[in-house]
Formats: sequence, C-alpha cells, structure tokens
Amino acid sequence: MFLSSTQNILRTSSRTAQLLRHLSSSSLRNMSFPDTVQAITIAKNGGPEVIEKTSIPFPKQKPGEILIKVDYFGVNFIDTYYRAGLYKYPVFPSVLGKETSGTIVALPTDEESLTNETFKKAGYTIGKKVAADFLGTHASYISVPWKWVYPVPDAISTQTAAAALLQGLTAVTFFEDAYKVKKGDTILVHTVAGGLGLLFAQLGRHVGATVIGITSTKEKAELAKQNGANHVILYRDEDTVQRVLELTNGQGVDAIFDGVGRDTFDNNFKMIKRKGTIVSVGNASGAVEPVSLLRLVERNVKLLRPTMTNYVLAPEEAQHYGKVLFNLVSSGVLNIKIWREYDFTAEGVQEAQKDLTGGKTVGKLIIKVKED
Repeated sequence: MFLSSTQNILRTSSRTAQLLRHLSSSSLRNMSFPDTVQAITIAKNGGPEVIEKTSIPFPKQKPGEILIKVDYFGVNFIDTYYRAGLYKYPVFPSVLGKETSGTIVALPTDEESLTNETFKKAGYTIGKKVAADFLGTHASYISVPWKWVYPVPDAISTQTAAAALLQGLTAVTFFEDAYKVKKGDTILVHTVAGGLGLLFAQLGRHVGATVIGITSTKEKAELAKQNGANHVILYRDEDTVQRVLELTNGQGVDAIFDGVGRDTFDNNFKMIKRKGTIVSVGNASGAVEPVSLLRLVERNVKLLRPTMTNYVLAPEEAQHYGKVLFNLVSSGVLNIKIWREYDFTAEGVQEAQKDLTGGKTVGKLIIKVKED
C-alpha cells in the first residue's frame, strides 16, 4: 500500500514537472525576443568613465534559471568596487550590477528545479513581478538561477523592489544573524542617512533599540531622525567618540554597523561596549587594513565582516528573508526612500556612481530600464 502510494506521488510529481516544462517552453516559443540586449558593461577597471552601454547577445537560459525582462536596476557600492577593481571580475568585458527587478518571461525547464519544494512554495509564474540578486545583471533581459530570484508581492512595484532588495536583505539579515538587535540595545550606525543606514534606523526603531547615527549635514540628520534615529552626530562638527560616550554614560554601544570602512574603523574600538559587536558593513572610504586579533582583547569585542549573500545562500534562507523583507515593506515598517531615478545610459550610470561615492545622496539610487 505504502509503495503504491509513493509511486503514485512520484508519477504525479513527474507529470507536474513535465507540464511546467511544457508551459515554459511554450511561452518561449510564443514570445518574440530580440537577438541582443542592452547592458551596462566595462572593458577594464577604472573610474566611472570606463562604464559603457553596449549590445550583448540575448542571455542563454540554463535549465535551472528564470528569464526576466528587467524594469529597474539598483545602484550599490558593490558596483563601484567591481568597476574600480577592489573586487575582481574573472574576464572583460563584464556586465556590471547585482540588483534588478522586472517580470518573469520564462521558467526553469529541469525537473530538479520544478519539483523542489522551495521553488514550488515561491509561486513563480510567467508575468510575476520579481527582484533578483545576481552579479552581472544590469541588462534589459537577464537569466538568473531561480534561488536568487525573489517574488515581489502585488502591492509592491518593481521600482520599489529594485530599491529595496540588496540593502533591505542586508539590513534584515545583519540585524538577525550578524548581531541580533533587540529591545533595549543601543546601536551606532555610520552613514545613517544613506539607503542602508535609513533601513538600519527604521529596523532599530521597530525592535525598540536606541539608534545613534552619524552623518555629515543637518539636513541628513533631520532625515535620519524622521526614520528612527534617536540621536545623530555630525562628524564634521563634533567629536564622534566623545559624543557617543556621553550618550552612553561612558559605556559605549552594544553594536556598531560601519559601512564607511577605513576612515572610521579604528574609532569603533573606542565606542564599543565591553562584549559588544562591530559589524563591518562596507568600504565606502576604502578597505579596512588587516587587523590584529589582539585588538579584540581589551573589551572582549566581536568583529565581523559578513556578506549578505552568505546569509541567504540556501534557497530556503533566501525565500525566508525575502518574505521577511517584503512583509516589512508592505506593512510600512520599512519605508524605501528613492533619492533619484537615472537614465539607462552610460552617462546616467556614471552619474549615479559619482553621486553615490561623492556622499551627496540620501536614500536609494535606481536606473529606469523599462520604457513607459
């Protein structure tokens, strides 16, 4: 009896996979795709001037991938790291970018993907809105392994999804896995008025933590306070270390989230509480120099340099945190602030990266790909 039931289940599963493969292949036959796509590429490392918009072959979809027609790109510091050569591309020319949103135009065709429980729970369908986190995807059509494709709820636009995905996943995973921020904690957020910093402030407010932010101008400070920062320090006008110690009665903070890197790293050890956690989030001012483990001894400090990708490496992890993120956005806990929308041109992307690294932005930068 058990064997017979199992065989029936397997036959049903196989027929379901065959049907899904047929539907996906049928959709490909019925759709007309261009031979080439437009992409943001670089032929060598260098400044923003090396960024180009070029035509490349239409992506060849592998069996376990989802084909996406792209609406928006998100602009991130990691794009500048790859462009400048801090992070290495294996070959040139290479397509820039790691954050996109759009709609599904073809599903995977292999049975392993189609019968995967996490895949089935995600509810991927042709025409569904999605966001993707995959390197080399700033192009008008992309093909991405399905586990890096996040379903977007109907209530959220692809514009918001592109602005939310990478920084949002970073915020929710770092607050859970790098250091679990909880009610009563006091945390310090560098560059609190940036896209990621604002999300850290909002999440801190949501869980009941006291958020101390650091930024450059009064205008940015006001924005940070509107988004959940309890105190904001203007690093150009104030002694940051002194102010943090004043605000914490000389104890320091429970956790520091530092996206600046080289310029702020050393002072973190003066502001962290005994048994506190320093989370090195990024390298906006340059990479942190190698550090001796003995730096941690004085206060029994924990030091992490995590990547969001390693917190969502398994498909079930990715889907879990994707749902957490978009639920927070849908409920209004996270308010995704878009600073500016740029043109899908070489000049537009160059300007976006210059603005991002120049410290003049508040919130998220995106590139509009779709035509009205």
